[in-house]
Amino acid sequence: MRNAVRKPWLAMIAAAAFVVPAAHAQTTEAYPNRPVSIVVPFGPGGSADVYARVLAQKLSDETGTSFVVENKPGAGAVIGTQYVAKAAPDGYTLLMMSNTQTVNESLLKRKPYELMRDFVAVAPVNEAPLVLVVRSTLADKTLPELIKDAKAHPGKLNYASSGTGTPYHMAGELFKSMAGVDIVHIPYKSSGGARTDVLGGQVDMMFDAVSTMTDLIATGKVRAMATTGKTRSNVLPDVPTMAELGLPDYTATLWLGIIAPKGTPQPIVDMLNAKIAKIAAEPDVRASWNKVGVTPMKMSTAEFTRYLDQDIAKWGKIVDSANIKVE
Repeated sequence: MRNAVRKPWLAMIAAAAFVVPAAHAQTTEAYPNRPVSIVVPFGPGGSADVYARVLAQKLSDETGTSFVVENKPGAGAVIGTQYVAKAAPDGYTLLMMSNTQTVNESLLKRKPYELMRDFVAVAPVNEAPLVLVVRSTLADKTLPELIKDAKAHPGKLNYASSGTGTPYHMAGELFKSMAGVDIVHIPYKSSGGARTDVLGGQVDMMFDAVSTMTDLIATGKVRAMATTGKTRSNVLPDVPTMAELGLPDYTATLWLGIIAPKGTPQPIVDMLNAKIAKIAAEPDVRASWNKVGVTPMKMSTAEFTRYLDQDIAKWGKIVDSANIKVE
């Protein structure tokens, strides 16, 4: 009798073992069957917005389903990031993130989310180095001269940024830490305001996007000291890297990536990872990005997860050592 009772349950369990994976596979195969939102937690017109729109169009072409960009700026990218953290983990709401989010992990102690707890890494998109420029009238002509001057006169030199905790600010703090210099940070509300005062000679220097500064460097309105990538920028090939000039471990790039709410099915994550890597490798995309000094990034989801962990740790050390606080 016992065996007779058990057999129906055993049959149901065995059937479930086949039904659950099959249902999951069907869900994955059907994805996407309705519009997918790529949330950009910054305003329109910035690099995250521009590249999100390129990605959205290409993904729409690849899948035959609309990928739509939604801008949700505010609170240092927290508003848009929180919105995605609370979204259904079904692959239909994605976040275009940058190193702003990895810096925020240590800079903003009371965020309503945690990056590595509430999100899953999908794929990196691209990265671009910054360039350290100084006002044209500054006596120091090279980075070694600048460092020597800063060490001899602590607090005399200053640098502008687009605000506390931004990649431009963090690049400056990393430089101060690794070079062992005291240079005063002057935060602005935008990179445009910071740039204007460097051009006008009111501020000594700033870290800025290579694409923004290329023409200003060529016309002598500012002087380039060094770029911040691992290799020289293809649009500023004559400007050495920080590593070449005595700071071998220095890197500070502007990078972008896609993440999704925790719990998003891994097959969907893997599919998006593969499609984004394919798009970034397309000749027209690479050529377009190459013109402005932007390099595609390619990593598996596991590699991108490790990259995020390492970036959080890297900038956390700088936030703590420099005692950076958001007012």
